Parts: sequence; structure tokens; C-alpha cells
Amino acid sequence: MNQTNVKVSFYLKKSEVDTDGNCPVMAKLNIGKYSESAFSMKLKVPQKIWAAGRATGKSVAAKEINNRMDEIRARALGIYAELSAVRDGVSAEEVKHRLLGMASGQETLLGYFMKFIGNFEKRVGINRTAKSLASYKNAYNHLERFILSQYKVSDISFTALNLSFIEKYDLHLRTECHLAPGTVINLTIRLKTVVKEAIADGIITAYPFFGHECEHTKPEQKYLTDDELHRIMTTPLHSPSLYHVRDMFLFSCYTGIPYGDMRLLTKNNLSMADDGTWWIKAVRKKTGIEFDIPLLELPLQIIGKYRDSAPDGRLLPMYSNSTMNHYLKRIAHICGIDRRLVFHSGRHTYATEITLSHGIPLETVSRMLGHSRIETTQIYAKVTDDKIDSDTDGLNERIAERFSVVI
Repeated sequence: MNQTNVKVSFYLKKSEVDTDGNCPVMAKLNIGKYSESAFSMKLKVPQKIWAAGRATGKSVAAKEINNRMDEIRARALGIYAELSAVRDGVSAEEVKHRLLGMASGQETLLGYFMKFIGNFEKRVGINRTAKSLASYKNAYNHLERFILSQYKVSDISFTALNLSFIEKYDLHLRTECHLAPGTVINLTIRLKTVVKEAIADGIITAYPFFGHECEHTKPEQKYLTDDELHRIMTTPLHSPSLYHVRDMFLFSCYTGIPYGDMRLLTKNNLSMADDGTWWIKAVRKKTGIEFDIPLLELPLQIIGKYRDSAPDGRLLPMYSNSTMNHYLKRIAHICGIDRRLVFHSGRHTYATEITLSHGIPLETVSRMLGHSRIETTQIYAKVTDDKIDSDTDGLNERIAERFSVVI
């Protein structure tokens, strides 16, 4: 970027002088030797006070005209700096269009992102969570630092957001910030959400992420297999705290209730159906969606074991999530489970091993998990090889009963 090649000058359009001797002021933008563009300043100046591209004299009108021209020159140079930082070959016509657009209130990327965060914050506690808000603020901070370090400007216009920008941002997150692939994907998803909102608002029309392929790592298996679940249930742990955490984790495995909702359960969430089945009926903290879960024997035993031991009328005594995950790491080691185990694995285990693998329909599982869309449930619905084998065996038996071939 070389701003010495950029020149903004002003002149009068004397061919359109009015009866009072006033002429329209024109601006001319030159970039290099061959790129030139002119536009009207929407101002008129008496010919008698104009000299060398400026309004002369100390009148208020002259000062206002000169200040306006200085502002336009500064804006034009700033726009050129912004565009040329992203790519080469910026034309005077492009700068003019951007300049006239900014004069009518064109959105900038970070400016719009901050408005998005402000609107999101108003919905926290209604249908958005503080945790999600924090993730958007983190994404904004990463984007802000990238723009400043890469382009040496405080913000860019939304129309400068193109595939080249996105690829550079992706590389910056991986190489300069040393972020894990999953974190890069999450930050990119946040930016995509804001971009889609801008398209819906008519700020931009083209989707800049076309052609961008984010590097994905092999999906981590988050659910426990039947064997791993059995080991957790039967392996001696030799510590009251470990047994406590194991029980809370197993409750999640056999109900699908995540940590944030488990810690809020009270006796009021328990109800008995006409057939004598105990249910948990509650509302997801994250989404506000109701969920209804029939309780199997194991979670009922856990409720009985810890009855009246939780403070403030809670149904279960819960450690902090970080403490739970710390102890689960130790439990996994003791049980010979050689991969990452966190509390949320219980929800995945319920969806996969406890329900779907035993023939519970996806729609029913979705209702029990408190999902508003089937697509969300499908994230948890990891169909195991054992399930495929059993389904195939069952199909084979049914076909054999109906059809026979004489050989």
C-alpha cells in the first residue's frame, strides 16, 4: 500500500455556474497514473472566493466548505488504505463508490458485529444464554485483533469481507493464535452467523464463505460404549468423591439430562404417571424447551441414595462442572477408558447407547432431550456398529420367514 500514489483534489464546475455566480464543487480522485474518478461534493461556492482548490477568506461559509473537503479527502485515503490492505489493484472508481456509500451510512464489519452482540445480549435469559454471549464476544475480540494486526486499520467495510479475507483469518487463528481446529471452527461459525444476519438485513447480498472449506478433525466419539459404561458401573473406585461423581454421571447417562439442567432439578420436577412410572418434567435452561423423561431403575436408585442431601431443595448434590470433569478424568483412568471423558458424554451416551441403540425412535429421543429440531438430535444420534448388526440380523430373520428359495 502506497498512499503517495493517491491524490484527492477539488475544482469548480464552471460550466454550471448559476445566476448568483456560484459553481458546483467537484472532487477528483487519482490513484497512480491511470485510475481516475470524479464526483460532485453537493456544494456550491462563489467563484470569487475560490482559489487553488480551496475556499478563501475567513467567513463561516468558507471554513465549512474547506472542512467538508478535508473530511472527504481523509475518508478517501482511509478507504484506499482499507481496500489496498486486503488486495492489490484498487481503482479510483471503487474508492468513490465506497466513499459515497459510507457517506450514506454503510455498515462496517466490526460495527455490525457489535450491534449483533448488543441485540443478542438483550435476549439472554429469554432464549439465549450468557455462555453463548461470551462466545460471540470472544469471536469479536479475535476478529478485531486480526484486522488490526493484518491490515493496520480499526475496522473494514462489510463489502471488503471476501474469501481472501476469510482464508487469511483462518490461517491467522491456526498459526499465530495456535488455536485447536475445533476452536477455529467455532470462531468461524460465529462469524458466519453474523454474516448471515447481515445478508438477511440487506447489508450485503453475496455470501463470502462460498469456496471456504474449514479443516475438520476426525469427530471425537463422545458416547460410552456398552462395555465402557459397564466398567464405570462396576469398577471399584475407593473414594467417596469419585463414587459421588460417578453416580451423578450415571444419572446423566440414563436420563440424558445435561449438567446445567441437572443442578437445577428439584422434587417438584418429579411426577408419577397413572401406571406408576416416575417421570422428570422440566424446561431446558439453554433453550427454554420442555422435556419429559421416564425414569429407569438406575436413576431412581440414585435419587433414593442422595435423597435430602442436596442444599436448597435440589434433587441431587452436584459439584461444579469443572470439578466433575476433573474427577471423571480420574475415573476414566481407573476404568481403563483411554480417551477424554467429560460430563456431557452422559447426554451423548443416553442418546446413543441407552435409547437409539435399543430401538427408541429419533422423534421420541428428541422430545426427551428437549430439542426443538430433529436435526439437533441427529448430532447425538451416533448409530453404533452393534446396532447396525442387530438391525441387519433382524431383517435377515424376517426375510427368511417370508421367502424361501428352492435350490
